[in-house]
Amino acid sequence: MSREIVLTDAAPAPIGPYSQAVRSGKELFCSGQIALDPATGEVVAGDAAAQTARVLENLGAVLEAGGYTFDDVVKTTIFLVDMNDFAAVNEVYARYFGDAKPARSTVAVAGLPRGVRVEIEAIARR
Repeated sequence: MSREIVLTDAAPAPIGPYSQAVRSGKELFCSGQIALDPATGEVVAGDAAAQTARVLENLGAVLEAGGYTFDDVVKTTIFLVDMNDFAAVNEVYARYFGDAKPARSTVAVAGLPRGVRVEIEAIARR
């Protein structure tokens, strides 16, 4: 099966030894995105909702670079530093996914890179 690295300047460059996404067959495996502004590499200011919007903009850019959309996403995993942010994250998340609701897990974690509040990874399939 073919394996292709997906990389776009419209999302933050990886901050470690990994790819933004890997396409394998009909599936696209997207690494976790955090609330980094792709133009500056800095964490966006604001609460969990503001960070979630930036995360999903970054994820959308990676999906697009791979030839996919949010409608193609079949599974996401959300990592939260504080489960009290769950409702705020859900509100923003719902705007991006609409009726194309993928399967999802939400996990509380002790910390995330660069001190962000939320990280989201995804798997898309056509």
